[in-house]
Amino acid sequence: MQVQPYLNFNGRCEEAIEFYKKAVGAKVTMLMRYKDAPPGQAPAMNPAFANNVMHANLLIGESPVLMSDGHCEGSPSFKGISLSLSASNDAEAQRLFAALSDGGKVDMPMAKTFFSSRFGMLHDRFSLSWMILVEQ
Repeated sequence: MQVQPYLNFNGRCEEAIEFYKKAVGAKVTMLMRYKDAPPGQAPAMNPAFANNVMHANLLIGESPVLMSDGHCEGSPSFKGISLSLSASNDAEAQRLFAALSDGGKVDMPMAKTFFSSRFGMLHDRFSLSWMILVEQ
């Protein structure tokens, strides 16, 4: 059994994919657009959204992250969830933190804690909450 996050970017999925490719080295393993679904097999959708992402699978490190444009409403909302990203060392943690916080909001700057040599929290430009740490 495996739990995988499924993130709905409400019309900004393509932008998010490009951002995560640059910020954390995400790799796209699958991408399907609404227009690619067989007739009658996708939810009724405004034809203007035909090129939007119906489903994508990204690999961040060894972890799959699933995502979509959902109903293409334009304002993603991720409340009550954070993605935790483990870095192999302090320099990598700092680099990942800087990349993900670009255009976002730092909630807790990177610092040494009792449980990690580097730990920080942020909301990225899509309002998705991240925790970056170096595991001891």
